[in-house]
Parts: sequence; structure tokens; C-alpha cells
Amino acid sequence: MNEVSKLNMENTLIGALGIEFVELGKGKVIATMPVNDRTRQPFGFLHGGASVALAETVASVGAVELIDLEKEICFGLEINANHIKAKRDGVVTATGTVLHQGKSTMVWDIKITDEDGQLISVSRCTMAVVPKR
Repeated sequence: MNEVSKLNMENTLIGALGIEFVELGKGKVIATMPVNDRTRQPFGFLHGGASVALAETVASVGAVELIDLEKEICFGLEINANHIKAKRDGVVTATGTVLHQGKSTMVWDIKITDEDGQLISVSRCTMAVVPKR
């Protein structure tokens, strides 16, 4: 983990949701998240907001790997999600790939699947890249 290893992820949403990074490369990130009491909604299913948080985390971490952290910082600008299939327990895996890498924005495609490769959710996240002040 190049730039990401410099970040303190303790006491963040990433840690609270149990998100773990499996693969990190230039333009591709894979991370997992458990489906448990921290990520379920009151009816016992994976919370759509937890899926969106996982998707934006993958896009954000991927964007960090593509910018110069000495000079730039990135923020989620827009995200949308379609929740395809419900999930009660286990682990979901998010795979994010960069679709567009511009000077001031990036667009990421994120697919979240279960252990059997079934599509759980799909998101597109636009990241803003801004100069540090």
C-alpha cells in the first residue's frame, strides 16, 4: 500500500465497518466488509448505506493511489448505487476500477459481490481532486 499506508485508518468509518483491503493497485482496489451487526439494518439485511460506504471507501482509496498526496487531496463528489440482491450474513467484496482519471475528477465503477460471486450492489462514484492549501 503506497500512499494509503501513510493514512491513519484507526477510529474511522473504515475500521468501524470492518473494511479490509485485499488488493491495491493503480486504478483498481478490492476490499471486503463483513455482513454483521455493524453493517445490517434493523430487519437483518445488509444496510444499503453500508454498501455505499464500502463503495465510496474503495473509490477514495483508489483515488489516493493516483494523486500526489503532497500537493492534492480527494473527496467523494457524487455516488449512486443500485442494490441488486439482499444479504443477511457473510462477507461482501467490493472491486473498484477507475473509468476516468482527469486532473480534477475521477470516476470509479464499484461492484459488490458475495462469496459466490453474486452481484449485491453496483455503484459509480465521482471523486473530486483538489489542491491542498
